[in-house]
Amino acid sequence: FHWSETDACEGGLTPTALTEPLDPHRVVMRGTYGAAPLRCEQLRGNVATAAHCGIYPLRPSPCRDLQAAWEDGAPSAQCDRARIAHGMAPLTPADWRDA
Repeated sequence: FHWSETDACEGGLTPTALTEPLDPHRVVMRGTYGAAPLRCEQLRGNVATAAHCGIYPLRPSPCRDLQAAWEDGAPSAQCDRARIAHGMAPLTPADWRDA
């Protein structure tokens, strides 16, 4: 995401100290970039049981833009890929009706 989303820029929210440079204009959250990215350092808890963002109100646009599949009635290939990578089944519309 663009560095202007960090608190180094007036109006930016995401703490710069929690990011690392990607190129002259973009940064990434620590832990999310590389040949074998692990997980964002701000992800708290255990994926597939109970996980949440440790800086939720300050998260950058890629995190704000990601919607859980079917949460708003639409599929999300990115959500599906992430869930499958962590051994979870993709969400379905029924998952939201039952909630």
